[in-house]
This record gives sequence, C-alpha cells and structure tokens, in this order.
Amino acid sequence: MSDICVEACPSSHDSIYSESLRVPPSNDNTADATHVVTDLTVIVSPTAPPPASDPKWHRIEKELYLHTSQQSAWLYVALANKEELRAAEDLVVVNISVGERPPTSSGSSWESRPCGIWVLRRKFSTIDEAATEVDVLFGVDAVDPRPQWALMQSPLQLETPPKVPVARLSVLHGRAPRSDTPAALRVGEDGKFKILQISDTHVVTGVGVCRDAIDAHGNDLPESHADPLTVKFIENILDIEKPDLVVLTGDQLHHDIPECHTAILKVVAPMINRSIPFAAVFGNHDSEGIHALKREKQMSVLQNLPFSFCRPGPPNVDGIGNYDLQVLAPGHSSLPLSTLYFLDSHSQISETAGYDHIKQSQIEWFTETSQAARMAREDDDNNGRFHLSLAFLHIPLPEFGDSNLIIGNGHRGEPTEGPSINSHFYDALVKEKISARSRMSTETLSVALGYAMEVVAGSGDIARTVNGHFEPDFTDECGFGNSIRVPGA
Repeated sequence: MSDICVEACPSSHDSIYSESLRVPPSNDNTADATHVVTDLTVIVSPTAPPPASDPKWHRIEKELYLHTSQQSAWLYVALANKEELRAAEDLVVVNISVGERPPTSSGSSWESRPCGIWVLRRKFSTIDEAATEVDVLFGVDAVDPRPQWALMQSPLQLETPPKVPVARLSVLHGRAPRSDTPAALRVGEDGKFKILQISDTHVVTGVGVCRDAIDAHGNDLPESHADPLTVKFIENILDIEKPDLVVLTGDQLHHDIPECHTAILKVVAPMINRSIPFAAVFGNHDSEGIHALKREKQMSVLQNLPFSFCRPGPPNVDGIGNYDLQVLAPGHSSLPLSTLYFLDSHSQISETAGYDHIKQSQIEWFTETSQAARMAREDDDNNGRFHLSLAFLHIPLPEFGDSNLIIGNGHRGEPTEGPSINSHFYDALVKEKISARSRMSTETLSVALGYAMEVVAGSGDIARTVNGHFEPDFTDECGFGNSIRVPGA
C-alpha cells in the first residue's frame, strides 16, 4: 500500500470521522447551497472507521475499493456554512485535481492530499467559484450527466487489482439547478407521441463483460466490454427514433453489483444529454445484492435528475414507483389523450418460490386512479372519445404464461417467467376496460432490449399492458428501429 493513501490531512485521523455518516448529498441533489467544501481527504483503514466528534467531516458512502480488499477506503469531505466562514482565516476549495501536481496560478499553492488528490484553496469569494459538493463514481466508462458536475478523468491512486473499477472524483461548483418537474408530456402538432421502451439493460459497475454474443448469422462473437456497447446502442436508437418519452421497464442494473449510483447515471445519461423525458419502473434485479442501493434511494436518484418523470408513488401502496402520467393534447390544451401507469412488480422471493406478485394495495391504487381519471374525462364537455392507457411493469402477469395465449408475431422460445401467485391484476385491467395484450419475442438481446411505439390520435378507448423482462411484450414488431403505430381502435 502506498504511503500517500494512508496519510490524513488533519493532524489526527480521529478528528475527521463524522458521527452522522450519511449518503452524500449528490445522490439526491438536496445539499444546502449555502455550504461549501473546505477540505477533503481519503482514509484507509483495516476496519470500518469509527465515529468521531467533528461534525464538519462527512463520509461519502461509497467504499473506494468496492469491497474487494480487507482494507476499507473512504472519501471524507469537510463542509462549512459560507455565512460562518471567518474571512481572515477560513479557506474554501476552489479547484481539485488528481494525478501530477498542477501548475501554481494566481498566487495560490496546490496542497497535497492522499491518493493523488490536489486541492486549491482560497478565501471565500463567491458561491459559483467554490466547490460545493464532491462525489465518487467508478469505472473508466463512468459519466456524470448532472448539471454543473465535472467528472475527473484521472482516477484516485489506490492500489486495486486491474479488474476493480477505478474510483474517480466528480465535483460540483456553485449551486446546481434543482431538477424541477419537466414540461408536461404532450402530443405533437402532427397528432403523434412516440414512446421508446428500454428493458433489461443490466448495466454494472465498470464496463462489464458481454458473454455468449452472436452476430446476425448466429455465429459466436468474442467477449467484449458490455456497458459501452449497450450505451452506444441506446444512443444510436435515440438518435434514430427521436422519441417523446423513454420508459425504462426494469432491470436497469445487474444483480450483485458493488455500486449502483454510477450504473444508474450510465443508463439515463443518453436521455439527459438529448433532453428526452424518461420514466422508469424497477425489475427484480435492480436492488439485488448486499451492496445494492434500496429502491427508495434509487428512486431518489432518478427522481432528482433532469428530464425525469420518475416518482416513488404513494407511501401507503406496496412497492416503490407506483405512479401515473398523462399525455396531453397538442398546444396548450389540458385535455389528456393518454394515461400511463407504472407499477413496481417487486423482486424474486426465493429461488424456489419464484417472483413476487402485484399486491392488493397496488390494485386498489390503480383502480381508484383509473376511475378518477375516467370520471374527470367524462365530466369534461371538451373531452373527445379517444383515450389510450398503457400499464408498464417488469415481471409479466401470470396470464401471459398461459400456453393457449394467442401469439400474433414471433414464437414462444421459452416459458414466460412470472409470479406463482395470481393476485388478479389482469382482472382489474379488464374491469377498467383495459385490454392486456402480450407479444413475446425470442430475438437476441440486441433486438430484444427495447422497442419504439408511436401513438396516433384517433377515436375510441384502448389500453394495454407493457412488460419488460428480457423479452419486450406488447409489440407488433420487435426490435429498435421499428416504429409501432397503435391507433385508437
């Protein structure tokens, strides 16, 4: 272990441990903009560091070795309220670098910190000049699409095995704009609204490995980095389809990954960078693993990102991510032409018991929400006859496993995996005049990752369920590049 990684900037290691260890404010964008970074350091310890009394130091809750070493390493950030800074003595961090010592400028000297970190500190001038948050992301393929965050290219100088994703600092200067609810979803003047569904990206911490890949002719391909290919594929399809909304239908993350925040940002960055609204539900793998972020925290990350329509849903309803969105008519109209329902289909109960099922509280929430929306439409004299409802969830309903199911396109190459308990959510859909259809695809992953559908305003009332669980359900044509026209019928 390099000596530089066990040095601490304060005179005593104990002085930098915070008694209230917390998730970094960067995970939910709720940091007080009046706080500034006054220092940072890395602590390496054979065991988890003990709590201490100095409240200014805050541990970023991301273990830098990603739990691959007998030692643990943590980034600590010192924060101060800018109103309490003593003008004559207190310094704030205005720049951070990793690697070689940067050249000195403006009369200030760079100060060395552990693991190749250099900090430039000055007397506080303006909030925009000061560093206000510091975060850690992992892997050479990590990205940070959050506004005003800058991800450093050089990794922290930790002695980790080559297969362990490198730790990289990301820094926010000034006040990050809060991610308010984006503009309402609205049908275009041409009467169309295109939804791109993406399912089962299964991204990991780091680049990952693509195994068992085949080409268009069924020939085996060599192993390759997985996540860069997945992200590039999504980017290409977004540029081709130019959807009005992207819906992530679960298993965005692979199971048992050591750090989830980095992986989440990789999945949503293509949409954020293109200013495309997105919504999401969770799959059975998203929160699997001892180091996985709980769904509540993952939803907090998603909800606070730009262009996100993700919501945790009512607290008295089982699961995280039960919510609905409305797509309005063109122009400035408040007339809803489509209602989109999102439901948490939960996780796998056990290897023997199979998958969990939609709970009664979710069915009641859906029914009440659907009926209230329908009554509002019926009471509106300006409301037309057309309304399309879609329900998005990850794990298919038990009815989709029926061997007598009518297959419109493709063929059933393997059994449909679903819950063993039938809570009759399908019946609730039917009762609400929502017809559930499934189109199973057994294409390769490059085709089955998602699809685009285009809603064309017409007349009538129709609704569908859309599952994401390896194969895209409810498709007349499977695979990116095929726009599916769903007329009101």
